[in-house]
Amino acid sequence: MFAGKGGVGKTTCAAATALHCASLGEEALVVSTDPTPSLSHIFEVKEKQKPVRVAEGLYLAELGIDEVKQMWDEKFGREVYEVFSAFVSVPYEQFADFITSILPGLRDEFTVDYIRRLANEKRYGRIVWDTAPLGQTLGLLETPAMLSQHLKPAPRIYSRLKLSTKTRRSVLDIIKGWESLSAEDMYFLRNSVRFVMVTIPEALAVEQLESIVAEFAKFGFKVKQLIINNVIMDSSSEFLLTKAQQQRQYIELLHDRYHYMEIFELPMFPHEIKGVERLKDIEKSLFE
Repeated sequence: MFAGKGGVGKTTCAAATALHCASLGEEALVVSTDPTPSLSHIFEVKEKQKPVRVAEGLYLAELGIDEVKQMWDEKFGREVYEVFSAFVSVPYEQFADFITSILPGLRDEFTVDYIRRLANEKRYGRIVWDTAPLGQTLGLLETPAMLSQHLKPAPRIYSRLKLSTKTRRSVLDIIKGWESLSAEDMYFLRNSVRFVMVTIPEALAVEQLESIVAEFAKFGFKVKQLIINNVIMDSSSEFLLTKAQQQRQYIELLHDRYHYMEIFELPMFPHEIKGVERLKDIEKSLFE
């Protein structure tokens, strides 16, 4: 899973890593859960149907807000609505907005669950996960634990409702299903996902990285790899030399602070990274 603040190159690094996995003979899927994904742009893909083949052995999928909502609808939404509408008359769309407001992060839960189910299907030898910017990613990762806390009082509340025994049992079964889903997703995140952080050698990015790594650790998520992107390697002009020297202090700080991680320095490229051939430049820098 690739994570980092917006604009540091997460998607590019994820795409290049997926390309590398496919080059080794693994059937690979690169999937974005960013509400405004850019993988299609990087791979120059126009097809709407996903997953789509973008290279030999490599497939791309983008999971936007509409897709996540559809998964929630299919798995729990309509079932919960049937029970809820037994005692409150409300249109389904209003109900969906209401339930996701009293259980914040519920839709994020299904994003994690989508990745977990893909991994369990074992259709792909490698799944490379490109996430949303850090704030949204944190919410997504915190959702399983948060959802469990929200659901703890639910059985007691529903047991007091004047519903039929059959309906009440259905409500409690649904709650247990949510709790089970949350526990499975948290276990998956802690035991099956490799977290790769992407940053750039600038003051704000370095500062934000420290807090985010600490937040990950709080939930038992261990970041093992760090990519420092946009490192200036060319000092052929006074401007570039000054920028490179400025970056160096942050690069050294990152190496010192995260000495327990595997750290990669990715150079700044003079051209836009777009298309498979350009991505191969990134792949070469990361893996050769």
